[in-house]
Amino acid sequence: MNTLLNRLFAVGAATLLSGLAFSLSQETKPETPAPAEAKAPNPMAVIKTSMGTIKLELFADECPKTVANFLGLADGTLEFTELKLEASGAVTPGDKVTRPFYDGIKFHRIIPSFMAQGGCPIGTGSGGPGFQFEDEINADALGLDKELAMQDGQPHKALLIRSQEQFSEEVVKVAIKKLGIKTPEEFDQRKEELNAALATLTLKEIFEHMGYKYDTSRGSHPMSRGTIAMANSGPNTNGSQFFLNMVDNDYLNGKHTVFGRIVEGMEVVDAMQKVKLDGLNKPLEPITIKSIRTFVPPAK
Repeated sequence: MNTLLNRLFAVGAATLLSGLAFSLSQETKPETPAPAEAKAPNPMAVIKTSMGTIKLELFADECPKTVANFLGLADGTLEFTELKLEASGAVTPGDKVTRPFYDGIKFHRIIPSFMAQGGCPIGTGSGGPGFQFEDEINADALGLDKELAMQDGQPHKALLIRSQEQFSEEVVKVAIKKLGIKTPEEFDQRKEELNAALATLTLKEIFEHMGYKYDTSRGSHPMSRGTIAMANSGPNTNGSQFFLNMVDNDYLNGKHTVFGRIVEGMEVVDAMQKVKLDGLNKPLEPITIKSIRTFVPPAK
């Protein structure tokens, strides 16, 4: 009897343990992760010009408003205000319309070894779509939070300082504010501190004093050769004008939204450097944008 009980116990224990093992294997088996959702490819734009075709990839994740604006104007889905250039040279607003904005517009400014600028409907560099929108730039991603505003005792080339008055207004004033100096007497007493503060100011601090606002939630591309960036007249004054970088223009980082890059047709931009220009860098023989059309390539 004891032998039989022992055998039954052994069989029962083995069955119990095997069941427990099965149960544990079921409970601890890792779940198969759901396949990652494929990232949507960036939109593309094809610029057909009188000198050839340029193909762009647009950075929709980094600067969605800028890309949406460019797409809407190019494809004719975004309303804009027509401008009328009077014989006197005056510019007056016309009707609000919706059509492909860039078709027929010229590159109104070419500066060799720098850039080619277009997107002005009246060809003077002062026109736009009748509205403006903010910059989309991450100064930290561009290293401007670490780039010193003073280099070997001289203002950084990115500051474009042309006079002592400009230096005082755009650089010294930032250091004074940072130190909390409020009176001329305090200014005289704390000159050593002021000089030390000047030596530690960053380009980001100076640009923010100028009115630029930065967003650290997205990346930013630098102003490198082959990129396309918004032209503007200061912080948050983007409209329709853009420029194509012929070289690395890193001294413009932080002031212009880089929203795409050339993937085909850089030779067309390089050829623009060789055209004859007038005294205002306007091509003597017009370089016309025949059309800009956009598309989203299929996901891979």
